[in-house]
Amino acid sequence: MAQKPSIPKGTRDFTPEKASRRNYIFSTISAVFQQFGYSPIETPAMENLSTLLGKYGAEGDKLLFKILNSGDYLQKANPDALEQRDSNKLITSIADKGLRYDLTVPFARFVVMNQQELTFPFKRYQIQPVWRADNPQAGRYREFYQCDVDVIGSNSLLNELELLQIIDTVFSRLQLNVLIKLNNRKILAGIAELIGQPEKIIDITVAIDKLDKIGIEKVIAELLQNGIPEESVEKLKPILQLEGSNEEKIQSLQHILADSPIGMKGVEEIAQVFHLTSLVPFQCKLELDLTLARGLNYYTGAIMEVKSTEFAIGSICGGGRYDDLTGIFGLPNMSGVGVSFGADRIYDVLNGLNRFPENQLIGPEFLVLNFGNEDEIYGLQVLNQLRQMGLSAEMYPDASKLKKQMAYADKRRIPYVIFTGEEERKSGSISLKSMADGSQKTLKIEELGI
Repeated sequence: MAQKPSIPKGTRDFTPEKASRRNYIFSTISAVFQQFGYSPIETPAMENLSTLLGKYGAEGDKLLFKILNSGDYLQKANPDALEQRDSNKLITSIADKGLRYDLTVPFARFVVMNQQELTFPFKRYQIQPVWRADNPQAGRYREFYQCDVDVIGSNSLLNELELLQIIDTVFSRLQLNVLIKLNNRKILAGIAELIGQPEKIIDITVAIDKLDKIGIEKVIAELLQNGIPEESVEKLKPILQLEGSNEEKIQSLQHILADSPIGMKGVEEIAQVFHLTSLVPFQCKLELDLTLARGLNYYTGAIMEVKSTEFAIGSICGGGRYDDLTGIFGLPNMSGVGVSFGADRIYDVLNGLNRFPENQLIGPEFLVLNFGNEDEIYGLQVLNQLRQMGLSAEMYPDASKLKKQMAYADKRRIPYVIFTGEEERKSGSISLKSMADGSQKTLKIEELGI
């Protein structure tokens, strides 16, 4: 008995209709990237583990897919780790490559390796899949696409403004209502100083980044479990629950963090970003959210996250500034900032809200019908001429009954079918039928391009 086929959990097949819908997302996003002056790059699906490990924090390292070394990978395995069944020590001796976790760290590696060929500030976009050994659930996949846009080699906050404009433009074109949340890692560092726990900044940011998912009580429990004293947690709670307008929150932070130079630097930067956004049109709502932490270790300044206001799902876009990510690869003092659009979650939102364009083609625009003999020969000539005109067309491969060919056109949502019978051949014309309303007319092929 044949084995029933399956795919790994957390991955998906995309039928022509679904793939066309996802391509609609890709084309919309890439068009905006190009409009703002960004150039495309690509990097390999797998990177050396030395490139990936230690860049995403302890939790991120656990989610890296490791690739076993070729051949007898146990030949060079650490014997002590093998005997003790210590997977952490064993993995470095049996795997030296992994699937990329995101596109940002590979981008930093790319910049260092190709710096002589790049013009700085370098503005790039990248649309490729990434992999995470996560627990699959609604809106969370093990294989998914990211659409990244970054500028590196500039400290200017105008770059943050431009990325926010890109976010605003993308979601306006996709006709999605979203909320853009902003914060600054320097503000979080200042808060850590204020509560007397500057060395615990990573534990604090990792915990509060889960606030939306697990709630304040569980976040507090995690902070206490990670060694944050109760009195420090009590100082933190009112800051995380700070309310008011963006301006009022900034004013409050100026008083709260007055004795923290790094905290005040963060407040100054976030205030300037909000000022810049007031100078240009914005359709999306912007909100200063002090609970936003973006758990990745490499963020150092502004951080941002986007959520749908119409559909319950996690963040659909996020990013921030990283001051020295290239430094770990030997190129210090190269500040960058970028955001990543989660294409798969955006797909789920558009699908759930039924916002995909109704007239989106998943096949050609024209189907040339085939009734064999001379009809088929003339049909091939028509087909070739259509394609030379730049029109998408195909011919039914078999001389089948009209009902079958029309059913094929209907199922594939092909808008128009073309008849090439005796009368059409004699006059050098075609008969064009609309599948939408059944109307039919005879015309010259050249008229289709008008």
